[in-house]
Amino acid sequence: MLAPKSKADLAFIMHSLAWLATNGTAAIVCFPGIMYRGGAEKKIRQYLIDNNFVDCIIQLPDNLFFGTSIATCIMVLKKSKSQNKTLFIDASREYVKVTNNNKLTDENIQKIVDTFVKQQELEYFSKRVSNSEIVEQDYNLSVSTYVESEEIRDVIDIKVLNRQIAEIVAREQVLRDEIDKIIYEIEKK
Repeated sequence: MLAPKSKADLAFIMHSLAWLATNGTAAIVCFPGIMYRGGAEKKIRQYLIDNNFVDCIIQLPDNLFFGTSIATCIMVLKKSKSQNKTLFIDASREYVKVTNNNKLTDENIQKIVDTFVKQQELEYFSKRVSNSEIVEQDYNLSVSTYVESEEIRDVIDIKVLNRQIAEIVAREQVLRDEIDKIIYEIEKK
């Protein structure tokens, strides 16, 4: 299977696969678009999944590499997988901010590597997905399709918020009444 001339990422992936030893592993940094776009890219993903070559997809943080702020991912290929499953790792929050860029620390890298090596499923971080489920998802290999994101927004207790608003309104009225008294006294003189 050949990637079209306009799809250099997938051409490099297919080239790497062609040269990969039977017991070898290839890890290729990719832009995320190739994980979900249709057309020839989908056909190549279909070939990779149907032949059980995709071992893992790792979503990396954005702003990690010089010259691009876009998030990237790593596609790990193997020719001799024992199970028809693919591991998805969401490492998009595994970084520290260094000036304008993000950086993976040794701890971040170790967490990713340990999860990969042990093929672990960790809530909000990694999930093993059967290739049949990937087929059901139309060969979409985006990590966000399979790994649930942790809700990081603050939970607001509406009763507490309403009570705080009522207190603010009451204090505002007291202040308005005091201001009205002061104005009345000034105008009276």
